[in-house]
Amino acid sequence: MWKTDLSWQVAKLRADYLNTIRSFFLEKNVVEVETPLLSQGTVTDVHLEAFDSRYDFLSSKCEGTHLFLQTSPEFAMKRLLASGYGSIYQICKAFRYEEAGRFHNPEFTMLEWYRIGFDHFHLMEEVSELLQQVLACKPASKISYQQAFQQYLNIDPLDTSLSELKQLMTEQNILGDWIAEETDHDVLLQVLFSECIEPKIGQQTPCFVYHYPSSQSALAKISALDNRVAERFECYFKGVELANGFNELTDACEQVERFEKDNQHRRKLGKAEKPIDNRFIAALTEGLPQCSGVALGVDRLLMLALETNTIAETMTFNIDKA
Repeated sequence: MWKTDLSWQVAKLRADYLNTIRSFFLEKNVVEVETPLLSQGTVTDVHLEAFDSRYDFLSSKCEGTHLFLQTSPEFAMKRLLASGYGSIYQICKAFRYEEAGRFHNPEFTMLEWYRIGFDHFHLMEEVSELLQQVLACKPASKISYQQAFQQYLNIDPLDTSLSELKQLMTEQNILGDWIAEETDHDVLLQVLFSECIEPKIGQQTPCFVYHYPSSQSALAKISALDNRVAERFECYFKGVELANGFNELTDACEQVERFEKDNQHRRKLGKAEKPIDNRFIAALTEGLPQCSGVALGVDRLLMLALETNTIAETMTFNIDKA
């Protein structure tokens, strides 16, 4: 159990791919930055849980303070943008308190970058360009979230009822006692998407799905053309969810409202509320420039590049051997 499963040959290939990523951004004058892994604030997202620890030595606190391992460097990087930085990227460790699996490890490597003046469509083009360099694949295709449901399930996800979604799940042989009690449209949509749409998209070339329901996009701008959707995208390739990006929300008041709504949802589900990152909100209040950002799972990307079956095969030590 003490030995790595990552051979020296594969370790060198991993390093080469990371150099390719850094060269990609160097050519575009996007600057590499580094932000703390520990933070006094964390995400409120109902579907994300952060590791937390106690720290007793902050001079401004009489009692111990909770510090959280970052689930992504997003809030800290946006604070840099609000401080006057230009376009930036970061390759770093991120941590999520969830079960390990074929595509998941609680500690993983993330590539995140922000482009000043880009909208989400412009950023999708750049993500596609990076994937072409790293994976030697063809340019990515695009389909809206609404179009994907209409094409593969013959239903409009933006104009449907709970009963219609539950009936569709039965027709798709998605069963479970929990379905009858579920009252959240987004939960049912997410199950249908993962079970019935994800396996059919992005098999030959990467595929961007864009304009997710606004209720699933707490950090993205609402579309000016249709307020039912937000300017968010995800990228899928060969059954792997690779990236999640936004045309970033810059309104501090609206962001606080969305975080508070997350915490209301957490209470409803019996989950602990999470502290809102007030330094992040202060940065938005000062002024975040118009930008788009994306987070990409490096281990998943390397899993595709190295043609491995699990992300554990791209790491020196996964959680079982850490």
